[in-house]
Amino acid sequence: MADAKVIPFDDDRSRAGAQRAARRRAPAARRPGPPEEPAEVTALPGAVPGPRGDAGEGDGAEQRRPGGWEERISGGLAFLRRRLTGEYEVDDFGFDAELTDQVLMSLLRPVYEKYFRVEVRGVENIPDEGGALIVANHSGTLPLDGLMMQVAVHDHHPRGRHLRLLAADLVFMLPVVNELARKAGHTLACAQDAEALLRRDELVGVMPEGFKGIGKPFGERYKLQRFGRGGFVSTALRAGKPIVPCSIVGAEEIYPMLGNAKTLARLLGVPYFPLTPTFPWLGPLGAVPLPTKWTIQFGEPIPTDGYPPEAAEDPMLMFDLTDQVREQIQHTLYKLLVQRRSVFF
Repeated sequence: MADAKVIPFDDDRSRAGAQRAARRRAPAARRPGPPEEPAEVTALPGAVPGPRGDAGEGDGAEQRRPGGWEERISGGLAFLRRRLTGEYEVDDFGFDAELTDQVLMSLLRPVYEKYFRVEVRGVENIPDEGGALIVANHSGTLPLDGLMMQVAVHDHHPRGRHLRLLAADLVFMLPVVNELARKAGHTLACAQDAEALLRRDELVGVMPEGFKGIGKPFGERYKLQRFGRGGFVSTALRAGKPIVPCSIVGAEEIYPMLGNAKTLARLLGVPYFPLTPTFPWLGPLGAVPLPTKWTIQFGEPIPTDGYPPEAAEDPMLMFDLTDQVREQIQHTLYKLLVQRRSVFF
């Protein structure tokens, strides 16, 4: 969203010229009187002071970001003091909200804004409070789509809410990645953890395609894979929280997967070993993703609080709701692809 600007009726130079002309026309002598009271400045209707005293820019992310350099430096020093003294909170899952806001989001934001130039739609479909399960398609060879979705929710939602992603076991088996994932609020993709977070009124993100979606060949791009056995629907039903479908366009092309070295993948203990036009032929340089243009659209929520408690055990209901979510995501993907002018613009 472009920043709103207040266009002045005249510029400073024209005002200064008018004041000089008025002084030339004024009487030469004037009896001194009491100093005039400064005129009260009335804010424009709807203007909200921003972090630097400016009119509100209409975007929650801009208002949450620090202002001038002095404020940033003082905030950074206070952050370091809290980290060194241990005066920060971590929840039962290892989520560190302060580290996520101050460091991790700041590292991901340039990739989100400048490299992939993500456009977000339908953020108003994410509830302002209470839990919800955001279900999205998965693609891209590496799970950058989940991270970009996390930034989209944090920076564009009016409340700056955190998205707690459900990640595969492999994420928590990798050194360094395991610790960072926990700090960012990710947790194991299991029904118990997901339900616990939903009952705490958290936003939970899940990508039911799993490795089948993220590791599919380029020829099958934007064709949704099987959504498992509907476990995410059962979790939402037990917690009584709405399901928000999410469609992501642009991630499929960042690493066009032309082949899969299955033997090498088995030796390394990974689900697949991608062969792309640049990787592994160009070495580390081949791991740089292509700068595609992304669109993330959040669809209308599907309520689940109207079902009885035993509905979570009804296989037909779970199948119907799973199919409804999948069809809504697939339909939106096709619509976004038709509207897209180019992969890169």
